[in-house]
Amino acid sequence: MKVTLQRINQAVRFEGANAAGNTVVVEGSPEIGGEGLGMRPMEMLLVSLASCSSMDVVAILKKMRQPLEDLRVEVDGQRATDQVPAVFTKIHLHFILKGDLRADRVEEALRLSVEKYCSVGRMLDKTAEITYDWKMMNDE
Repeated sequence: MKVTLQRINQAVRFEGANAAGNTVVVEGSPEIGGEGLGMRPMEMLLVSLASCSSMDVVAILKKMRQPLEDLRVEVDGQRATDQVPAVFTKIHLHFILKGDLRADRVEEALRLSVEKYCSVGRMLDKTAEITYDWKMMNDE
């Protein structure tokens, strides 16, 4: 696996690209010159965790023959405030699912993803306590 990062302005904005040419804009905080036009690196880390877990959940529920219609994850990350680097110490994933799903299957899929399969989570759990909960989305 290989990615590249290229500075795209004279401050702290960069474009990351993978071998397939897919790109993402990453930017520093306003305190160091960021202009709010890209995600910050620690936000990207939370997105990476949520997307890694979500891909697992989708695949596991599919294998379980559970008709998942939609999935959203809200992530709350708490960082150490008394140290540099300010690593994540707690991360909570709140999964919101839609579909005619059995609760026991959803719980099993989430547990397998968060506690076993997600590679990003396995790396982050060395410094952060990762927790999760979930709810079913209403059709409102």
